[in-house]
Amino acid sequence: MAKAIHFMIRVLDEERSLAFYEKAFGLTVKDRLDFPEFALIYLSNAESEFELELTVNKSQTAPYELGDGYGHFAVSVEDLAAEHARFEAEGLNPRKLVEFAPAGELIARFFFVADPDGYQIEVLERGGRFK
Repeated sequence: MAKAIHFMIRVLDEERSLAFYEKAFGLTVKDRLDFPEFALIYLSNAESEFELELTVNKSQTAPYELGDGYGHFAVSVEDLAAEHARFEAEGLNPRKLVEFAPAGELIARFFFVADPDGYQIEVLERGGRFK
């Protein structure tokens, strides 16, 4: 069986991205591989071994085009309402809380937030398949 180990995104401003991911999700640098033309920065927290890899291309000066094929990165939290309030207090501009309940059956509660490069992150309340 395969084990998921990381998800990679390209970021323009390393410091801004590191600050966002630490403030929003408690992700801190676990490893860094620095090369002349780019850096690979691996972030994680105590909740999971899964890592977010930030790729910083040192010559990149313009924001990346995310295109229309990008989906989203997702995390789960115990108390969605408390996290939403914390994001608002931190100035992270979360979108509205959503209760996804087609046909009246609650499937998920979540909100989205965009990182400094425009990547969408879904914050799901733990429960059901989103433990």
